[in-house]
Amino acid sequence: MKAFRGEILSVPADPASAGHEAIRHYPDGLLVVEDGLVIACGAYADLADTYAEADTETLTGLIVPGFVDAHVHYPQIGSIASHGEQLMQWLERHIFPAEKAFADRAHADATAAFFLDQLLRHGTTSALVFATVHPGSVDALFEAALQRDMRIVSGKVLMDLGPEDLRDTLVSGRADTEALIARWRGRGRLGYAVTPRFAPTSSAEQLASAGEMVAAHPDVMMHTHLSENPGEIAYVAERFPEAADYLDVYARFGLVGPRSVFAHCVHSDDGALQRMAEAGAGIAFCPTSNMFLGSGLFDLAAADRHGVNVGIGTDVGAGTTLSVLHTLGEAYRTCQLRGSNLDPFRALHLATAGGARVIGIGDKVGGLLPGQEADFIVLEDQATPLLARRCHGASLHDRLFALQVLGDDRAISATYLRGRKV
Repeated sequence: MKAFRGEILSVPADPASAGHEAIRHYPDGLLVVEDGLVIACGAYADLADTYAEADTETLTGLIVPGFVDAHVHYPQIGSIASHGEQLMQWLERHIFPAEKAFADRAHADATAAFFLDQLLRHGTTSALVFATVHPGSVDALFEAALQRDMRIVSGKVLMDLGPEDLRDTLVSGRADTEALIARWRGRGRLGYAVTPRFAPTSSAEQLASAGEMVAAHPDVMMHTHLSENPGEIAYVAERFPEAADYLDVYARFGLVGPRSVFAHCVHSDDGALQRMAEAGAGIAFCPTSNMFLGSGLFDLAAADRHGVNVGIGTDVGAGTTLSVLHTLGEAYRTCQLRGSNLDPFRALHLATAGGARVIGIGDKVGGLLPGQEADFIVLEDQATPLLARRCHGASLHDRLFALQVLGDDRAISATYLRGRKV
């Protein structure tokens, strides 16, 4: 048994619906961990006697749940900050050539190790991750995650209409996916996601096959892109003229349900958002990517009106940082431009418990609740001279907001996985 004493903050419920009661703040708190699981979290004065025998470590800073990245591409980490073009042209120019290199397992191993270490450095302890079309890219990521004891959900990309040297077939895509599910199911803290890249790179037959696999494996997620960029949307409409809209393309193949995660949804209208809410599907809000590629501004308020679950995605490499803190600052700016406001406590929820719910691990992590895995980080609001000046004497609300606007990996003073510092 191990206990951690310090200032603790978690937001396990959504303040948009649960109000201020969703916020759990203990200025002098105690987080008690046994066998990697939280067994108690509350005020030190209330818990100290009960857990007096626990080995107690005092932490300086703000203890919060580890960040959950709801959408990120590990093979694109080397393509971050690639200049020019919008989505479809950017993929052709920068991303598809980079992903072809993952046919080399040694390259995939080295990239996966670097990527996961960078996630931890930035305070991200769980993530829903795109690999590539190559099965070895998934093996490399899962092996690296298993070594680090991280909670990672990923899957082989399905794209039988992809460019030359970066495509599978209807048969190979199905066989490789089924083999990967069988190989990795139940190992460590890993989860599988059936992963059609997006409608433009899969045939109707492959999308139908993906839907069949999701139906056949109730423990897997479904992860893809939706309504990111006007050029992409126009292409999908041309390919599938019988569909009511982009979401309907996926729905026709059984890919819209409670285990579905759609990245972006920048241009999803009220009808699509309502159908997503009714199906229980979730959205990964990726503000830095949406601005970098000129795709548009996600309407969080509209998603809220319809009751769609939302998490935060860095979406590297179109996203410009692995820092969820920085990404929350960009989410705030996006909401401002949309005429709404993102409260910093709600932002923390979206980046922790909210994101965990979206990617199917809400029972495991995100809230520092008893029975959950003890993944947490320590935020340091004195990490830079500017942060220190801004946060001196400030309220919790203002310190948290300053961390989201001014913070980055320097503000992560420690990262813990199941109560173990990494």
